[in-house]
Amino acid sequence: MELQDKVAIVTGASSGIGRAIAKALSGAGCKVALASRNIQKLNDLQDELKNKSLVVRMDVTDSESVEGAFKDIWDEFGEVHILVNCAGVMPLTYLKNQHLEEWLETIEVNVKGTLRCINAVLPAMKNQMNGHIINIASVDGIEVFKGGAVYGASKAAVIALSRAMRMELSPEFNIRVTSIEPGTVATNLRDDITDKELLEEKDYSGNEPKLEPQNIADAVLYAVSQPNSVNVNELMIKPTGKA
Repeated sequence: MELQDKVAIVTGASSGIGRAIAKALSGAGCKVALASRNIQKLNDLQDELKNKSLVVRMDVTDSESVEGAFKDIWDEFGEVHILVNCAGVMPLTYLKNQHLEEWLETIEVNVKGTLRCINAVLPAMKNQMNGHIINIASVDGIEVFKGGAVYGASKAAVIALSRAMRMELSPEFNIRVTSIEPGTVATNLRDDITDKELLEEKDYSGNEPKLEPQNIADAVLYAVSQPNSVNVNELMIKPTGKA
C-alpha cells in the first residue's frame, strides 16, 4: 500500500516501541496522530517529525478519553487508515505474591484499552471499507513462563482477538488485522515490575539478547506496506541468540 498521506494513529507513542513506530510511519509519508497520556513527550516527538502530525492526550483505560481523542483525530484528518495499538504495561509478578491491582491494571490497559481503541476506529474504517489495525502483542502470549501469567494472558487475549477480528472484519469491510509478537525489546517496560522476589530471581542485568524498538517499527512498516490484497496475519520477532 502507498503510505504517502495515509493517516495513522499510534497509541503509546510517547516512548519505546510506540515512539519508534510513529517515527517510522511518519518517515514513510504518513500523517501520524500521536496518542499517549504524556503530552510533553509527544510534543518532543512531534518536533522530530517532518510530515503533518497531531498530538492527542489519550488514556486507554478511560472510554471517554479514547472517544474524545479519536474525535479530535477525525476532526483534524477526516479519515483513518492505520491504527497501531501499542499502549501497554508489563508489571510481571508471581501469582503467589498477590499483586491484584497490578493484574487488573494489566488487563485494563493491554486488553480493555485495545478494545476501546478498536471500538473507536471501527466506524471510520467501516465507512471507508478499508483500514489496517496493528495489535502489538508479545511472544509471551504464546510462550508462557513463571511470573508472566497475567501479562501473558493479556497478550494471548490480544492474539486471539486479532485472529477473530480478521474473520469478522476482513471479508465484510476489507479491514486488515495484524498481530505483532515481539520478544525482549530494549525499552523501559520492565520498570513497571514491583515484585521484589521476581526481580531478585530473574536476570534483568542487560546481558540478554534484545531487539531494538526500530526492529518492531520495521515489522509494522512491512505489514502496512503490503498490497491491499495481502494481510500479514502474524509476525513473531525474537532477538538472534535467544531460544
